[in-house]
Amino acid sequence: MAIGATVCKVTLSVSDIDRHYYAEHRLTASREPSEPDERFMARVLAFALNADEDLAFARGQAEADEPELWLRRYDGSIALWIEVGLPDPKRLRKASARADEVLLYLYHGRQAGIWWEQNGAELSALPKLRVVEIDAASVRSLAAMASKSLELSCLVQDGQAWLDDGRERLELSLRPLKERDS
Repeated sequence: MAIGATVCKVTLSVSDIDRHYYAEHRLTASREPSEPDERFMARVLAFALNADEDLAFARGQAEADEPELWLRRYDGSIALWIEVGLPDPKRLRKASARADEVLLYLYHGRQAGIWWEQNGAELSALPKLRVVEIDAASVRSLAAMASKSLELSCLVQDGQAWLDDGRERLELSLRPLKERDS
């Protein structure tokens, strides 16, 4: 018998000074048994950095035609498509055709650098795509916070982010690799 997804509850308080966005979110995230803590927490961080009342986790990794997170409008169109990890560049091209903006968070350290070297030139041609690298050490520290029930605070200011779980406060190193074309 296969093990099903774990349901994780996250209470996330966001103070994004850069965007003038302040809200508390009560999130439910599905987590596949094979999903490492690093990936799960990278998804939670991606939510925190782009928090919006309409931003939502998609149905899960098994859904090939859905992102990790998305912001959909009432008419069904996609304003923001968020990927986490090292996706196939074809997936990002397809996302760019479907959404107004595509955002990719890389978090695999050296492996992410190699992936970007191999795919960066091709992906730079996608005007709707933004790529941000999360420092591998930051992600390892985030992974230590992972649990089925989380209470987190996120502060974003001047392009920097801090995440606090009540026991530890992490400064996260975020490095833009590609900005969206204007």
